[in-house]
Amino acid sequence: MHDDPLLQIVILLCASVGVVAAVRKLALPAILGYLAVGTLLGPHALALAADNDSTRLLADIGIVFLVFTLGLEFSLPRLVAMRTEVIGVGGMQVIATTAIVAAVAVLGFGQPAAIAIVVGGAVSMSSTAIIVAQLTEQSENNRTHGRLAVAICLFQDLAFTPLLALEGTLRNGARPAGPDQVAVAVATALLALAVVLAAGRWLLRPLLLAVASVRSTELFSLTVLLVVLAAAWATRSAGLSLALGGFLSGMLLAETEFRHQVEATIRSYREVLLGLFFISIGMLLDLHLLLRHFLLVTGLLGGMLALKTAVIALVAKRAARSWFKAIRTGVIVSQGGEFGFALLTLLLRHQLLGSAVLQPLLAATVLSMVAAPLLIRHNRAITRALLGQRGPPQPEVSRETRATLALAAREHVLICGFGRVGQSIARVLEERGFEYLALDVDPRRIREGRQAGDPLVFGDAAQAAVLQNVGLAQASCVVITFANPAVALRILRAVRAQRADVPVLVRTQDDARLEELRAAGATEVVPETFEASLMLTSQLLLLLKQPVSRVVRTVNEIRGRRYASLRRLLPSAEPEDGETGRDERRSIVLPPHAWAVGRSIAELERCGAAAKVSAIRRDGIVGRDPGPETVFKEGDVVVVWGAPEAVEHVEALLLMG
Repeated sequence: MHDDPLLQIVILLCASVGVVAAVRKLALPAILGYLAVGTLLGPHALALAADNDSTRLLADIGIVFLVFTLGLEFSLPRLVAMRTEVIGVGGMQVIATTAIVAAVAVLGFGQPAAIAIVVGGAVSMSSTAIIVAQLTEQSENNRTHGRLAVAICLFQDLAFTPLLALEGTLRNGARPAGPDQVAVAVATALLALAVVLAAGRWLLRPLLLAVASVRSTELFSLTVLLVVLAAAWATRSAGLSLALGGFLSGMLLAETEFRHQVEATIRSYREVLLGLFFISIGMLLDLHLLLRHFLLVTGLLGGMLALKTAVIALVAKRAARSWFKAIRTGVIVSQGGEFGFALLTLLLRHQLLGSAVLQPLLAATVLSMVAAPLLIRHNRAITRALLGQRGPPQPEVSRETRATLALAAREHVLICGFGRVGQSIARVLEERGFEYLALDVDPRRIREGRQAGDPLVFGDAAQAAVLQNVGLAQASCVVITFANPAVALRILRAVRAQRADVPVLVRTQDDARLEELRAAGATEVVPETFEASLMLTSQLLLLLKQPVSRVVRTVNEIRGRRYASLRRLLPSAEPEDGETGRDERRSIVLPPHAWAVGRSIAELERCGAAAKVSAIRRDGIVGRDPGPETVFKEGDVVVVWGAPEAVEHVEALLLMG
C-alpha cells in the first residue's frame, strides 16, 4: 500500500474513469462504479489505496457540495413549510427505529440501555449523500416520496448530535449521559444553527452583491467556496455535521439572485469530490469478513432494510396520503448511513461493545449503502412487488412524455433551446394561442419545465432521429435560441437535411458567423449585439433632443433593412414589449402546511406579491393565467414569473405567509 496521498488519489481517479465508463455503458448508476473502485482498491482487497485522512477530508468536502446544491433548491421558506415532515416524520422515524433496535439489544442481548440507544440510533441513520445524489439523477427529489426522504435525512443529521454526545459520555466507563449533558449538546448545536442562519440572512446578499460588482469570475468562485466551507466548519465546530452546514449555506444562497451562477460555479468539481466520497465508502467493505459471516451479515442486512422500510412507511403514511408513496419513501431511506457507521466505529474503538456483534453490523451497514443506488433506482418496482401489484407500471413521467409528443403530430413551433430566450418566446406563443414543442439537454431545465407543465422534451436538436420524434415534418417554424453559433450551426444543418422549406430563425450573440449561418439555410439570424446597438442608438438620439417619432422611424428603418426576410414572413409585426432580461421563472411545490394552501391568488396579491402567478399545475393538468379567485391546494405546482427579488418574495409568501 502506498503512503503518498497524492499517488493514492491519482490511482483512484484512474480506476474511476474506467469503472464509471463501464457502469454508464450498462446504464447503471455512477455511484455503483465508485463503490466498486473503493471495494477493489481498498485495504480489504487489492490494498492499492488506503482510507486515510486526506481522502476522507476530500470525501467530506464532496458531501458538503452535494447537500449544498440540494440547499440551493430548498430555500428557508420551503424548509419552514416542511417543518411537519422534517420534525414529525423524520423525528418519528429516528425515535421508533432507535427504540425498536434498543429494545432488541437490551432484552435479547442484555446490553446496557445507553449503549443500546446508540446502536439503535446508528441503525436509524441513512446516507444523505447517496439518497440526494440518486434522487437528483432520477429527477425524483421534488416528488412526494423524494421530498419526504430528504426531510427524514435532514432530521437524522440533526439527531446525530445528541447521539454523538451520548456516546462521548460512555467512554472509559463514564456514567451514562444525563438530561443536562444532552441538553447542553443540543443547545450548542441550535446556537450554531442560529449563527449560521443569521449571518447568511443578513450578510450573504450584501457580500455577493459587492463581489459581483467587481465582475471577476475567480473572485466570485472563491467567495462561494468561502461561504460553503465556512458554514460547514461552523456546524462541525458545534458538534454537528459538515453536511448540515453545506445545506444551510445553499438554502440561504437560494434566496438570492445568484443561485444559478453559484450552482454553475461548483458543478465541475462537486462531482469529482463526491466520487471520492463513494470510493471511501467502498473501502469500508471487508469482503473477507463478509464471506466468513455471510449468513449473519445478510441476516442483519435484510433485517435493517425490512425494519426501516416498515417503520418509515408507517410514520410517513399520513404525509404521503397513500401506502404506495409511503412504502416508496421507506425503500429509499432503508439503507444505513455514514453517520451510523461513524457511531458504530466509535463504539468499537472505545470497546463499548464486542467486535463479534459490531463487525457484522458494520459490514451490513456498508453493504446496505452499496445496494442503496439500486434500491433507490428501482424503488417503484420494489414497492409494486411488495404490494403485489401487477401489470406494467405507468409512471407519471412516461404519461407526460406521451402527452408532450402528441403535439408532434399537429402543427406547432419547434423551439430548440429552452433557456430564458426560449421561455420568453414560449410565453408569447402561449398568449397568442400557438402550440409549441421545446427541446433542451439541460436536466435541471427539463425537470423544472416539465414540472411547470411545459411541452418540453430532452434531446439533442442536432440529431436527425430526435427531430423526427418531435415532429419536424409538421413544424410551421423552427427557432434556434442557443447563443453558441457552433451549436446553432449543427442544429440548422440537421433541420435543413430533413426540411428545406421550413422557416428557421437563429439567435446568436454577435455577427461573427452570420454569413455562415445564412449559407447553411437560416431564414434570419438575430444577433444580440445588433439589437443592443439599436437600443443604444435610440437612447442617444433621444438625449440629442430628437423627436420621439423620428427616433422610432429611424430605428424601424434600420431594423427593417436588417430583417428584410423576417419582415416578409411577418409583414404586420410590431415590436413586442420586451422582457428586461432579468426576469426568471420558478416552479414552487406547495407542501401540506404551506401558508398559501386554502388561500386565493387575490389574497397573495394583497400581501404585496409583485411577481405573476403564470400557471398552476394540479393533478397533471396545467392551468395558464389563473384568475385572482383561484384557490391554492396542497401539492399544487405554482409557476411564478418576475424579477428574481419578486420571485423570492412570492415564494416566501406562498410557503410562510
